Amino acid sequence: MANPRESELHYPLGDALPGPGEALDLAPGLRWVRMGLPFALDHINLWLLRDRIDGREGWTIVDCGIASDETRANWQTVFAERLDGLPVLRVIATHFHPDHLGLGHWLTEKWNCRLWMSATDYNLARLASGSTVGMGGASAAAFFGSHGLTDPDALEKIRARADYYPRMVPVVPASYRRLMDGGEIDIGGKTWHCIAGYGHAPEHISLFCAQAKLLISGDMVLPRISTNVSVVDVEPEADPLTLYLNSLERYLDLPADTLVLPSHGKPFTGLHARIDQLQEHHVDRLAEVVAACRAAPTHAAGLLSVLFKRKLDLHQTTFAMGEAIAHLHALWLKGELRRDLGADGIYRFLPA
Repeated sequence: MANPRESELHYPLGDALPGPGEALDLAPGLRWVRMGLPFALDHINLWLLRDRIDGREGWTIVDCGIASDETRANWQTVFAERLDGLPVLRVIATHFHPDHLGLGHWLTEKWNCRLWMSATDYNLARLASGSTVGMGGASAAAFFGSHGLTDPDALEKIRARADYYPRMVPVVPASYRRLMDGGEIDIGGKTWHCIAGYGHAPEHISLFCAQAKLLISGDMVLPRISTNVSVVDVEPEADPLTLYLNSLERYLDLPADTLVLPSHGKPFTGLHARIDQLQEHHVDRLAEVVAACRAAPTHAAGLLSVLFKRKLDLHQTTFAMGEAIAHLHALWLKGELRRDLGADGIYRFLPA
């Protein structure tokens, strides 16, 4: 959902954006790359950090883009023109989602370097690249059906999306180096602290450099849209929204003038204001969910028109269903709602 209070944030680079195959200098040893995505959210930001490992000069890449010919071609241009003739020394993935990990295998194989990411997301990616995790297939369709999505065409399309993840992440590197909450990485002589976040992905890792007041936030804090927080079929009673909101609190200790490097949107300052906005947004959405459930027993599909005012395509509908269930679960598992399973096999929620 778009941010109605975006004017409270500051964008130091104005409207500047790196074009395809370009890398925009943000600071010494820091470059911004932007790759396209075939969705309504049409881009992902990737980062190049000047580095030195085992006596070798080069670059660290943070996040990869999806596996596509277009993304590979743009990376090749970046390699030829924007690495100053130096190699890539490592690849960091903030989390397992396709736009962040898709070309991880290609990049690490090409440069004979290591993938770094959290253990939870690495192992889930290994599982998902051979099947699917919450994004399509028969299990996902059955799960959304149990939460009120009954449109036969939509359910059939979700069943047909069993290859959604493997299509964009065809291979995951066979080995990796683990990132953990509280860990530190030396990148180019600067210390970057790992901050684990939960709710959007199982173990998302953001990176904060106190010396430079820089936060590579991944998808945990975005300037224009709220981070997707979904329940999926592999963990059907999950409470990711509570995990996400609790995780946001951890960023409030960072300096107010931190420059945030998000995965979508433009670099910005105003981290504390943005966290306040996100918390307020979810408080409002939770209040809308409670009101709907008080009016009548409600399932997740019935909340789509309440929580999302725009027309949704299939890709957006799957994420919207996951978000609607997440809001219901946050209230249910807190004891504010109760959940009933109807004779039609659909879960409905009503005041406790």
